Amino acid sequence: MSPIPSQLDVELGPRRPGAVYQNVSGAFEVLALITDPIRAAQMLKRSSARWALVVRDVLRADGQPFVIGSVWTTSDYLVRPAKRTPSVTSAA
Repeated sequence: MSPIPSQLDVELGPRRPGAVYQNVSGAFEVLALITDPIRAAQMLKRSSARWALVVRDVLRADGQPFVIGSVWTTSDYLVRPAKRTPSVTSAA
């Protein structure tokens, strides 16, 4: 696993696979981090994407995984830190 560039690290915040974070929209478990810009752009359907997260809303019993590309903000807060396994993927 290669290190994440510092700007990307700022945009992602502490959201790594296994982390749970919360904001006004809900509470989300990070299932995957996609750092390959081509794959991220395809998943988010936007050409300027550099990364993508696959998350699941843990407050919904029927919560299905979905893809987001929003940056970490001051309204987000960490509920559970990420697991310490190399789960960052550059492909999918």
